[in-house]
Amino acid sequence: MTATQAPADAPPTSMNHRQILQAMSGLMAGMFVAILAGTVVANALPTIIADLGASQSSYTWVVTSELLAMTATVPLWGKLSDLFNKKLLLQLSLSMFVVGSLLAGFSHGVGLLIFSRVVQGIGAGGLTALAQVVMASVIPPRQLGKYAGIFGAVFAVGTVAGPLVGGVLVDTSWLGWRWCFFIGVPFALLAIALLQRTLRLPTVKREVRIDWLGAFLIVAGVCALLIWVSLAGNEFDWASWQTGVLTGGGLLLLVAAVFVEARTPEPVIPLGIFRNRTVTLTTVASLLVGVAMFGGTVFLSQYFQISLGKSPTVAGLMSLPMILGLLVSSTVAGQVISRTGKWKRYLVAGAFIMAVGLALLATIDAKTNFGLLSLYMAILGVGVGMLMQNLVLAAQNDVPAADLGAATSVLSFFRSMGGTIGVSVLGAILANRVADETAKGLRNAGVTAPGGGGSGEGSVPDMSTLPGPLRTIIEHAYAVATADLFLVATPFAVLALIAVVFIKEKPLKTTSGMERLAEESGEGPAAPTGTDKDPAPVA
Repeated sequence: MTATQAPADAPPTSMNHRQILQAMSGLMAGMFVAILAGTVVANALPTIIADLGASQSSYTWVVTSELLAMTATVPLWGKLSDLFNKKLLLQLSLSMFVVGSLLAGFSHGVGLLIFSRVVQGIGAGGLTALAQVVMASVIPPRQLGKYAGIFGAVFAVGTVAGPLVGGVLVDTSWLGWRWCFFIGVPFALLAIALLQRTLRLPTVKREVRIDWLGAFLIVAGVCALLIWVSLAGNEFDWASWQTGVLTGGGLLLLVAAVFVEARTPEPVIPLGIFRNRTVTLTTVASLLVGVAMFGGTVFLSQYFQISLGKSPTVAGLMSLPMILGLLVSSTVAGQVISRTGKWKRYLVAGAFIMAVGLALLATIDAKTNFGLLSLYMAILGVGVGMLMQNLVLAAQNDVPAADLGAATSVLSFFRSMGGTIGVSVLGAILANRVADETAKGLRNAGVTAPGGGGSGEGSVPDMSTLPGPLRTIIEHAYAVATADLFLVATPFAVLALIAVVFIKEKPLKTTSGMERLAEESGEGPAAPTGTDKDPAPVA
């Protein structure tokens, strides 16, 4: 291929507004699938776990297994995006997601359900890493805010529609919870087709050396530590030989990974990027946000249904204030950042508001007024909306284009790892707190739980089958435990605030990742090679 194939005034490394919107169509469909997968299941989980006869520990594992798989594979997906065709990788991750969804829908035991969530998590890891990498490739940092409304709309629709659709499916007897997994399959197939038709990215031909040893060590080390935080305090004591084996083995594997990554020519996680102050601080903040946000909010649906006695459909509607707060704040902040080029103030404000929202939610109980609860959730949503996407923007703006994939995946990796740690640890705290509060309530009331009451053995109770006095005790127990989770999550948000305060604000670049890569490689405008050879939109 020669440079003469591209118009002189429209180098293939840049795209106009119409081309970007076309390229984003498949990308947004893929993001919608990933968002829908998590949200559509959220309100169905209490029903799923009860139907499969599983325990509170299994409830946590159904959430944690996907997060763990996603977390462990994000760095590998990110590195592969720097080496291979990004479109092909996106389609591969969506295909894995389809397989996982089908397995989950046909599950007849919690073991297969958890395995299917692992497969879904691997696919979601690709979507998480690659969606942001592709956006950075085609959209200059200074212009990202213009598209914040589109991203926010997709996020809002997926997040709002998911719980509502999930609740309706669970409440509809002739459909049931299995359709919570099946419903995402057609959207994933549509995303694959749209990506094939609309996404045009240069494919750089160069010698590829994949650091398989480093990838294995990172995945094994992270999995060992995450399995430890998931099981400790539930399957075995925090101070036990199992803890020693998992933590010691995990740390040794990660030390070995650092040794390998420092010496391989194509590391999965280039350690040199941590010399960049912005990358280091945004990584720390992403980890803390993951712990606070995911760890605190993933159990809200359980609180709505068990403590407040709402149906899955109503529980979905009750999450609207948080989603609307997130949508409005992310859209407005993005537009203002594009106009002014100033972004740090929104990171600081977002972290502060998120901490306030978590602290307010730590005051809830089984009798909290919905108006007050909505206000607290909206405040939390506003803070998260101002913070999360702009952390990625700050990091992408301050690294060479050749490291965009690695830097983006590192942030996604640590945010997901924080979420996994938060869900696992706070899930264990919730289970223990519920058991303690239930036992205390039973002693005080002199009530004997029928068949264990579903609480003494750690299982999620079916509230419709419980007698009145026992139901009141369980409602109170879950409300107290959920409030405690937000109390534990609040200090992590405060630490995230401290981290973003020390980030140095730098002017946003006005060139896309593709343009920057061409400039940094010294090639200038040149036609891309490989399968995606024509950047012009398909008619």
